[in-house]
Amino acid sequence: MKRLFGYALMLTLIAAPAFAAKNSQSVNFAAPVKLGTTNLPAGDYKVTWNGTGDNVQVTIAENGKTLTVPAKLVAEKHSHKGYVVTRQGGVDQLQTIQLSDISLQFENATASGR
Repeated sequence: MKRLFGYALMLTLIAAPAFAAKNSQSVNFAAPVKLGTTNLPAGDYKVTWNGTGDNVQVTIAENGKTLTVPAKLVAEKHSHKGYVVTRQGGVDQLQTIQLSDISLQFENATASGR
C-alpha cells in the first residue's frame, strides 16, 4: 500500500508542472504599451492567468517585476501570438493579448504590482 501511495505521489509531482504550463505563455511587446496606469516597456513577458470566462486574473511578469490585472478569457484559435492596442493620447493602450488558443481581453484594467 505504501508503495502504491509513493508511486501516486511521484506521478502527481511530475504531472503538476505540465498542468500549470497550460495557463502560462510568453508574449513579446515590440513597442512600449500601457495597461491600466502601468507602462510596460518593449520586451519579452511571461503571461499567466487563473480563472475562466469574465473572471480571470492575469499576471504579466518581466525580470522579477509582476503586474496583476483582471481580464476576460475568450477561447479562440490564433495562428500566431500577438496583441491589440488602441492609440489614446499618443500612447498605445493594451486591449487584448492573443495567445495560441485564447485571447485575454482587458477593459479598464486597474493594475496592481510592478
